[in-house]
Amino acid sequence: MLLGESRAVVRPKLRRNFPDNAALKMSRQQDEQGVVLTAYTSNSEALSAISCKEQTEFPGASRRTGQYNVQRGKAAGAALGSSSGKAPYQRCSSQDSLDEQAMVDYFKEVEIIQRSGDAETQEDLQLKVADEGEQEEAWLMEAGLATLFDESASDGEDGIVLLSTLTRTQAAAVERRVETLKQTLRKRNKPYSVPDVREIFKPSPASQSKDEAGSTERSGSSKQEVEGLGNGAGPDAPGGGADSETDINLEVSFSEQALIYKEGLKVTQLQNEADDRLPDFKVSQDKTGQTRVGDLSAEDMKKVRRLVLIEMSALFDTCGIEVKAHKALKVKVRESGLFGVSLSTLLEQDQRRIPGTKVPLILQHLISHIEEQGLDTEGVLRIPGAATRVKAVCHELEHKFYESMFPWESLKQHDAASLLKLFIRELPYPLLTVEYFNAFISVLKLPTKKQQLQALNLLLLLLPEPNRDTLKALMEFFQRVIDHKDRNKMTLNNVAVVMAPNIFMCKGFRSKISEQQEFAMATGTANIVRLLVRYQNLLWTIPKFILNQVRKQNMENQRKMNRDRAVKKLLKMMYDRERASNKQESNAEAEGGFIRVQAPQFSMVSMAVQLTEDLKASDVLTRFLSQERTLSVKRDDLCLYEMGGNIKERCLDEETYIKALLELNPTAEWVIKSVQH
Repeated sequence: MLLGESRAVVRPKLRRNFPDNAALKMSRQQDEQGVVLTAYTSNSEALSAISCKEQTEFPGASRRTGQYNVQRGKAAGAALGSSSGKAPYQRCSSQDSLDEQAMVDYFKEVEIIQRSGDAETQEDLQLKVADEGEQEEAWLMEAGLATLFDESASDGEDGIVLLSTLTRTQAAAVERRVETLKQTLRKRNKPYSVPDVREIFKPSPASQSKDEAGSTERSGSSKQEVEGLGNGAGPDAPGGGADSETDINLEVSFSEQALIYKEGLKVTQLQNEADDRLPDFKVSQDKTGQTRVGDLSAEDMKKVRRLVLIEMSALFDTCGIEVKAHKALKVKVRESGLFGVSLSTLLEQDQRRIPGTKVPLILQHLISHIEEQGLDTEGVLRIPGAATRVKAVCHELEHKFYESMFPWESLKQHDAASLLKLFIRELPYPLLTVEYFNAFISVLKLPTKKQQLQALNLLLLLLPEPNRDTLKALMEFFQRVIDHKDRNKMTLNNVAVVMAPNIFMCKGFRSKISEQQEFAMATGTANIVRLLVRYQNLLWTIPKFILNQVRKQNMENQRKMNRDRAVKKLLKMMYDRERASNKQESNAEAEGGFIRVQAPQFSMVSMAVQLTEDLKASDVLTRFLSQERTLSVKRDDLCLYEMGGNIKERCLDEETYIKALLELNPTAEWVIKSVQH
């Protein structure tokens, strides 16, 4: 076997378990600008995640054992070139490039996890895919559309309103699942009340021509917007084109953009970049402000989640990618403690001590301790702590953490990093959830980097709040580690490959896949972690097109409420008059060039602010602080909220232009409140 100047990582377990008919094909795959994992594939199973049109087989490789080798240096390259008669490396665009040594670290991390023994002592999860029909029923229920197959469902009115706001690709995703469910029930000879898909979106005769015109206009405008932004040819970028592949459009549905891309309006695909040099994606400034996770009310977030589920499915459908969701699991878990406890249980424990806690306290303490020890330490997160010592510290933390008796000063930094990784691995349910685990894995099947980011954005919005907040805290910490890469030697790639096994090797899952699939997943999972860390400022936001759909739903619901209120207006006459008076006063002020800003939590209950083209949310807060001099709250703890009208409640980005937002939501009220970060 040719090793040249290579370092070889031999996994003894692979020697015993690989089937006799498995051939070792070691291919150093290169994309447009870099190389990727030297990979194992089986003769009997072509794994799509690492498939290439051509693969170079290493001469002299055993066909009866599995071994992972990394070829390095000129000697190895010359040997390959002379023996095969081909160029030493073949191109493959299936994965982004990752540094060879970084992938060695991936499998070192896997070995460390195996040696730790924690995976062997845990109860194995039985991951099952829902039966045909069950998945569609569960999907429709989660999307708030249960009434489409169950007339007794309580979401009838909301479902009708939701359907009225869908784009053509979103509507197609709903139709596909309704039709699949209908066919399944027909096969089982079961009575069903699933409507014909043509009836679901059938417009009323009076509005049909208007809707058709609107649909055509929306389709045309969608193409124009995608084409314009894709060409960098917006009003602020005349004659552009060079930056098309790095412009992110948040105003048009991602699945609509994918359909236009598929139909031929393709912009130049961005070439893959090696190591940490991923492209700088740009989002054009929206005068109505960016909406981050946590900025909306729980009621509006429920609508967001339903729309995001439909949109994510539509995006995968449009790209021809089928994603099978696993069934939700019920497993016996610890009801108290720190390790092996569900996030919801941990947060219940923590919130009794510190109300409003969103990230488990044990994880916060571990991160803080690692940072206090200094992020310049070489190999932080990569170099493991002593296994016996880590196990002892874990036991001690369980007994002393909540009593504030644990001796943090004696905890070594590498031990703390190992405990952090152990905490993630021992969660009884995966951090990325069982339900969406396959969807995360499938992200890299999408054809463009932009679409991969869009899918990740949607998936993060689908995660339960504790999972999403915990994942965000981890990604922010990883970025702070990377910021010290010149000293700690932990680049984006290094952090990604070390943390990927801990995030994706959820208990029970690894035992269900073959060793070959594990190799195939290596670069894939590491690349997903890379994207989560690198683009976290984009990913933890709510796209404007989703928010606009929520606004439309709220407007429809408001019209319905107004109709119901009209029936009872005699009982509510005084209330309605007061509301109308307040709105007239507010609108009169706005028309007169002022807005009324409420601040009920503070001594200055309200103030009038002159409305100008350049007035931002930050200006309103500055004006308020200049008048409320006795205020003890910090500036960072204050937020200007948009309330009422077509939104329940929204904490405004400080760069929001008030006049632009007022045009979008003319009846909104403006309230300053303190927020808890």
